[in-house]
Amino acid sequence: MSPLPRASLQAGIDGLSKKSRPWHITAPDFFSTCEAVRTEAGRLLGSTANHIALVPSASYGIAVAAKNMRAQKGQTIIVLAEQYPSNIYAWRRLAADTGATIRTIARPEDGNWTPGILNEINERTAFAALPQCHWTDGSVIELSTVRDALDAVGAGLVLDLTQSLGAMHLDLSGVRPDFAVAAAYKWLLGPYSTGLLYVDPRHHEGTPLEEHAYPRKNAVDFRNLVDYREDFEPGARRFDVGEMANFGLLPALLSSLRQINAWGVEQIAKSLSCLTDQIAELAQDAGYALARKENRAPHFIGLRSRSGLPDDLASRLAERGVFVSLRGDALRVTPHLYNNNADIRKLFVELSRLSL
Repeated sequence: MSPLPRASLQAGIDGLSKKSRPWHITAPDFFSTCEAVRTEAGRLLGSTANHIALVPSASYGIAVAAKNMRAQKGQTIIVLAEQYPSNIYAWRRLAADTGATIRTIARPEDGNWTPGILNEINERTAFAALPQCHWTDGSVIELSTVRDALDAVGAGLVLDLTQSLGAMHLDLSGVRPDFAVAAAYKWLLGPYSTGLLYVDPRHHEGTPLEEHAYPRKNAVDFRNLVDYREDFEPGARRFDVGEMANFGLLPALLSSLRQINAWGVEQIAKSLSCLTDQIAELAQDAGYALARKENRAPHFIGLRSRSGLPDDLASRLAERGVFVSLRGDALRVTPHLYNNNADIRKLFVELSRLSL
């Protein structure tokens, strides 16, 4: 999880304070921050507010996608080996219910997933469910190339951008996902239990996961909510989670999205790439295996040891003030703008002291 920027923390505190005096909250307040978040999210993605739904997690967004994507007996759903579980379990369920088959792409030694994905796409492909970069080591997928191959066979694309949105550029017009979700507690610098779901216009008339009042037409008129309506507000709003107007969490997320947009994702990626390049150089000198530069994301990197890594490595490093993660068989190192070269040197000094 990322730390919250100070301004986002204060925004969350102010929001909770507002909730402590609910008699000052009016009906429009349930929608105004939501729409501001949509606007900033649309700007971040190169889209519009109309394409954004507010969700509490990646798994919620994937569940929305699974409810609206189509697969039939004999068709295949493409995923990656060791992909994050939120982007696996829903597809296993869908495959079990429909008779479709999960096709899992094995992890490539050089970190280049794209050829394996392309080799699996054919006329039986229903859709691919992928990340932009793999959560264990930051190895990337050439999504525009994959999209072209999927288009050629009439297949769809669902993305989990939790590991990349906010720190890595996405060419939305080239990738054109059916659905793309990102939990906000990582590279979006937001609070836990918040997230964004992009929904392509071809699914705007789809089926939501929940049925609640706020996405309906003119829901701001609380007095007449009992005049039950079947029509929705436009765009992706029908897919919002219930109680999406969370007064403590949404203001913090809004503050963080504004900060990311002010910095610019390309500038963030450029700055973080300098740090991960330094990590890669020191890792290679120390004998670790890692993906080639052209096959890894700018903002995080996974290190592997041919002799394996001890299960308690992350906790041993944490005792020395160095915080990294073990994911699969990789040591995941994820710097951000609060890190510097001294932090990186300390990581490798401590790894050396642990005889790794």
